[in-house]
Amino acid sequence: MIYEKQINVLEETQQLAMELAQLVEAQYTITLEGDLGAGKTTFTQSFAKGLGITRTVNSPTFTIMKQYEGRLPLNHLDVYRLENSDEDLGWDEIFYGDAVTVVEWAHLIEEELPKERLAIEITRIDEDARKFTFKPVGTKYVQLCEELLK
Repeated sequence: MIYEKQINVLEETQQLAMELAQLVEAQYTITLEGDLGAGKTTFTQSFAKGLGITRTVNSPTFTIMKQYEGRLPLNHLDVYRLENSDEDLGWDEIFYGDAVTVVEWAHLIEEELPKERLAIEITRIDEDARKFTFKPVGTKYVQLCEELLK
């Protein structure tokens, strides 16, 4: 099942991300795909705000992963630099610990990702407008999309 939502202004993207943050639990994995500038990090910043994280959230491109404390801990990964790498960052601890995990450029570590997850693709339409395509894998993620997009 695939769900789509078009966003026309930045504030709608922020609201969508904050609403999603209210619905997740520990061990949820959200993957974000989209071209450079599509809004993956912006989405994650608002998602973090929805988790009650007050620290500044920025892309962990050079560090691969940053962790933040909020209602739930957040693991924020940007795995762009792991392309063609077989580096093990302790995937089980990352995905199956007490945190929710957001992975940018997730297709680069496809084999390491949990089988069940929420894949979100962000397509840039213009300066502010975006199309969000939600691809839930697993019952809890289908229910998550149903609740989020009702």
